[in-house]
Amino acid sequence: MRYLINFFCDMNVKLFTPKTLKAGSGMSSVKQFLLALLATTVSIVLTFGTAAVIDNHKKNAARKEMVKMVIYDFDKTIEQLERADTVLVDAMRKQHDIALHPEHFDSLRFKFSTAMELLQVDFPETTERIFSTSIETFNTIGDVNFVNEVSSFYLARHKYKEMLLDEFSKDAEQNPVALSRESLLAVSFPDYALTNRDFLTKMKRYRNECMRMMNVSEEDMSEFSKRQTDEKADPESDAQNHELMQEYEDCVGALNQAKEKL
Repeated sequence: MRYLINFFCDMNVKLFTPKTLKAGSGMSSVKQFLLALLATTVSIVLTFGTAAVIDNHKKNAARKEMVKMVIYDFDKTIEQLERADTVLVDAMRKQHDIALHPEHFDSLRFKFSTAMELLQVDFPETTERIFSTSIETFNTIGDVNFVNEVSSFYLARHKYKEMLLDEFSKDAEQNPVALSRESLLAVSFPDYALTNRDFLTKMKRYRNECMRMMNVSEEDMSEFSKRQTDEKADPESDAQNHELMQEYEDCVGALNQAKEKL
């Protein structure tokens, strides 16, 4: 540090030492020299300080954007588990009804088709892979506790797939619920509903803790989600779909009229 001070002092002496000071003109020359030295020092501090502030602002912006990207991925997963919660609880109640009233099986057995759609649930892992494999991600975020919470969320998601989706798939394959009352009752919808609710509760807790740690608000996430939706919007494709739907409705209407005349 002393070396740097001496270096800047020597540099400023060379650049700013007035001729009057060299000639030994007294206190006024000393003041001029000190003012020149102060101006140079302030200039250096402002230059490097401003650059540091700008760089720090960019890092914080990138950090918050990355955090919102991860939480957005959480939200998409949680939405699927919330839908599954609704479906499984409904299936559990219908199964309970059939267990008590066997005569209701014929009227209710096809009502379980929505529950079977759970087999088609898929969790995109793009964000998880970016977060888990990029050293830059860890360097940008720089919060070990946050990284731990995110890892816990993704670990829970993998366990959810193994413990619920995979098991449910095997169960439904072995026991086609619409085939017979015995097959329907063999599928334990109460267990699946309870397991799903447990994972849903844990994942919401991880998500909320991550938001608290990184000071991200619900308004921040709402704005980020809207931006994601706007970026994915395709007006041309929407117009084509609307045109096709109109053509479909016209065609169906014409076919129905033609059938009535047969």
